[in-house]
Amino acid sequence: MLTTRFVSGAPNWLDIGTPDIEGATSFYGGLFDWQFQSAGPDAGGYGFFQLAGKTVAGGMQSTAEQGPPSWTVYFQTPDAEATTKAAEQAGGTAVFPPMDVMGEGHMAILTDRAGVPFGLWQPARTKGVDVAGDPGSLCWVELYTPDIAAAAAFYNSVFGWETSAAPFPGGTYTCVNPAGAEETDMFGGVVPLADDPTEAASGAYWLPYFEVTDTDATVARAQELGGTVRMPATDLEGVGRMAKLADPYGARFAVIKSAPRPS
Repeated sequence: MLTTRFVSGAPNWLDIGTPDIEGATSFYGGLFDWQFQSAGPDAGGYGFFQLAGKTVAGGMQSTAEQGPPSWTVYFQTPDAEATTKAAEQAGGTAVFPPMDVMGEGHMAILTDRAGVPFGLWQPARTKGVDVAGDPGSLCWVELYTPDIAAAAAFYNSVFGWETSAAPFPGGTYTCVNPAGAEETDMFGGVVPLADDPTEAASGAYWLPYFEVTDTDATVARAQELGGTVRMPATDLEGVGRMAKLADPYGARFAVIKSAPRPS
């Protein structure tokens, strides 16, 4: 699972584009106890979701022309320009080329070979989110893609990611970790899009997971707040109890109460 001991190639930021930032603040505030704080008059409406005063994500109001409501996962890079070039050489595209963000760092938005958007964050003053792996914060990411081998090759070319196969009910799960990192630095997985009809219908994408203390209670609360249950709470042996949700505007995410790690 994720921590804030960020390493190159691992997620270090995420944000949401939504047609109603006030409505999204109400939803995620009611679900995770987040508060929204503006980044200031020069930030174009961008702001930070905070939990007990610590930043867990970013967000801003977006238009239909900018794409559907969604969460974007950003991965750490020491050189956003070089990583963007590597992505383009591997068959990806640069939606927003690298740019300085008010001295806080450099960001870019790219797509992989399958057209899935993802972000780059080259830290400067802002290293990344303040909290990861704790209740109410990002703990895992999952790529739904039509071709696991092609996706693994792309991200290996861009970030040097390494993959491994873990036993899973009905087959194996492809886990991802940064180059040369230990198993404890594993941060996500890659899943065949065809394995889940609900995902196949909506296309390839990155799915962020947020840690919670009670999956069933979180699912019920999400419904009360106008969210949608895309997959009901389910136990995964050795992993935890998870569910897939969408906020009232359609942005997809998952929640999990992780199983205790072996001591």
